[in-house]
Amino acid sequence: MKTLLNALALLGAVALAVAPQAATITVKGSDTMVILAQKWAEVYMTKNPGVKIQVTGGGTGTGFAALQNQQTDLCNASRKIRPKEIETCIKAFGKRPTEHRVALDGLSVYVHSDNPVQELTLEQLEGIFTGKIRNWKEVGGPDAPIILYSRENSSGTYEFFKEHVLKGKDFAATAQTMPGTAAVLQSVAKEKNGIGYGGAAYGVGAKHLNIRKTSADEAVEPTEENVVNGKYPISRYLYIYVNPALEKGDVAAYLKWIRSDEGQAVVKDVGYFPLPAGLRSK
Repeated sequence: MKTLLNALALLGAVALAVAPQAATITVKGSDTMVILAQKWAEVYMTKNPGVKIQVTGGGTGTGFAALQNQQTDLCNASRKIRPKEIETCIKAFGKRPTEHRVALDGLSVYVHSDNPVQELTLEQLEGIFTGKIRNWKEVGGPDAPIILYSRENSSGTYEFFKEHVLKGKDFAATAQTMPGTAAVLQSVAKEKNGIGYGGAAYGVGAKHLNIRKTSADEAVEPTEENVVNGKYPISRYLYIYVNPALEKGDVAAYLKWIRSDEGQAVVKDVGYFPLPAGLRSK
């Protein structure tokens, strides 16, 4: 009997030794996408207990650096990859990273909930964030100084805003740099004269402004309909980039799920906007 028990114990130990370990997928990059990436991971791991997904932020630039250094499987990005970053990836692992559009965002401009200003033009936004416009009375608000909140320069949202709103000009030196979109929103929610920008999913505690492309155009709210049809003037895709050599097995299955109807339902739950049906995985 003792011999039989010992044999069973040995078999159990062998079974544990050969049991497959949970696959781990690492995700790094955009702070704008952190809450979305964490929710994707949470839902997917619940349905696929054999997969472990580790999500960290740090900014889009940090994510691309990790991808180039082969320190992450997936890079979350709130802007498109730049030519120099592509070149570095090709030098590192011999191929151009695969780009996946995974959601839509209406990059929103936030002010304190008590601010009477309801809308701004892109030209006014450029003037405010470059320091040409310094008082709210210049754009129809109270006689009070405008307090600027921005993102750090490793942020894809910072780069997108600089390129598409400031037309490449530098932010005003008075702009206070915040470590993430959540920090921008917290600051604006507390500062009655503040203004900041960030992803559509981060609007709790402040209010977003409607944006006019020009003074002659209508003011457009960053709703799903206006973002999907391109009417909202600061719309963008959110991306995941991956080394093509890693896009197989669990990584490929996870990426396909993210772009499926189920994965895109998570996008909407979080507060971003799902991909049009034609861009989803079947």
